[in-house]
Amino acid sequence: MAAPMRAISRCCQVVSLWKWNNNAGGMIRRYIQTEASGKETHFGFQTVPEEEKGEKVYQVFESVAQKYDIMNDSMSLGVHRLWKDYLVKLMNPTPGTQLLDVAGGTGDVAFRFIDYIRAQKEKLIRQKLKSQQTLPWSEISRTYQQNGLGDLSGSQAVICDINKEMLKVGKQKALKLSYSDGLSWVAGDAEELPFVDEKFDVYTIAFGIRNVTHIEQALREAYRVLKPGGRFLCLEFSQVNNPLLARLYDLYSFQVIPVLGEVIAGDWKSYQYLVESIRRFPPQDEFKDMIEDAGFFKVNYHNLTSGVVAIHSGFKL
Repeated sequence: MAAPMRAISRCCQVVSLWKWNNNAGGMIRRYIQTEASGKETHFGFQTVPEEEKGEKVYQVFESVAQKYDIMNDSMSLGVHRLWKDYLVKLMNPTPGTQLLDVAGGTGDVAFRFIDYIRAQKEKLIRQKLKSQQTLPWSEISRTYQQNGLGDLSGSQAVICDINKEMLKVGKQKALKLSYSDGLSWVAGDAEELPFVDEKFDVYTIAFGIRNVTHIEQALREAYRVLKPGGRFLCLEFSQVNNPLLARLYDLYSFQVIPVLGEVIAGDWKSYQYLVESIRRFPPQDEFKDMIEDAGFFKVNYHNLTSGVVAIHSGFKL
């Protein structure tokens, strides 16, 4: 009877989970007890209980947070910056846009959003003044002062990340780069966002959705918090569509990236997981179907760098 009893005990065990809960307008981490689901999922190429994946991913990003930006530049040879530029260009936000950037702890997408809004506003002011070329210099100067090029006309970027260490790094970077207006930092889980329904115009998630335990739930949450007409944009590693590049990419990913992780960040295992997690993420068309199943319309995707990454787009109609 000992072996059957151990099996029953294992199935019914109580496990410890960290979960995010809303408390007095902020997010706190609360220790709760919950029964094990018995379900399994992947953590890279490993199979683990669903209850363990969230904490394992949390530990990975807590470990790499301080070297995250340096490693992104090293791993992609700086190309990740162009991918993120293209994401915001595709978004094409206008003054007043409300953005939610999920898993955006270090602020890369949010900072680009702020820059884009400021450029759009300056363009509008210049167009207005160009149509009134008879204005004296004093009036032109007054127009610039009244509109304030630094003003974002109500635009706001909310950076939401489950990892406190990533948010800490993002805030430090914002201070260093002089980003202050129009930014909010919120600790929260992509599968249980701490926001009311229909709050945002745009939802972005860059290199984050492959790390959630239940992708379908994260997509449903994205749909919930978007306003009608709102847009979902996901930048994620995907399936390379060039056979030669695919072979070289695999060689680089498995032989070089973990070594870079060890040399630069002192963390081989975390970057081994990140490489493996890319291979476990659904290919472009399969992920497109998942986005449609969550309720989005007009779903399509753009391959960048021969499918090394893809940007999926959908609308809440």
